Amino acid sequence: VQLQASGGGLVQPGGSLRLSCRASGFAFDYYAIGWFRQAPGKEREAISCISSSDGSTIYADSVKGRFTMSRDRAENTVYLQMNSLKPEDTAVYYCAANVGGYLSSDSRRFDYWGQGTQVTVSS
Repeated sequence: VQLQASGGGLVQPGGSLRLSCRASGFAFDYYAIGWFRQAPGKEREAISCISSSDGSTIYADSVKGRFTMSRDRAENTVYLQMNSLKPEDTAVYYCAANVGGYLSSDSRRFDYWGQGTQVTVSS
């Protein structure tokens, strides 16, 4: 079972990035996928989640309207499109899989985790 997050980098405030989370070794279609982030000295924060069934999504208030999550079942990949980035979005971003397939913002509900990708928003 493997989740590989990628797409992070350095971007100026107001810019955009698209993160990818590619899954392998498990039945990707049956899992909900979540994105979390953790900034230095701060607790891990749930950002978004996409369900396994109908692709419905939930977002944290801090990113609602700026971030969009989607999944490509053919590629076993989930994407996080991040627009209008702010310095406070700087963090390591992680994707995780929830075997129950349901939407959740509780990190304890997620069974598998990727290695994280660094996002830095700075001028």
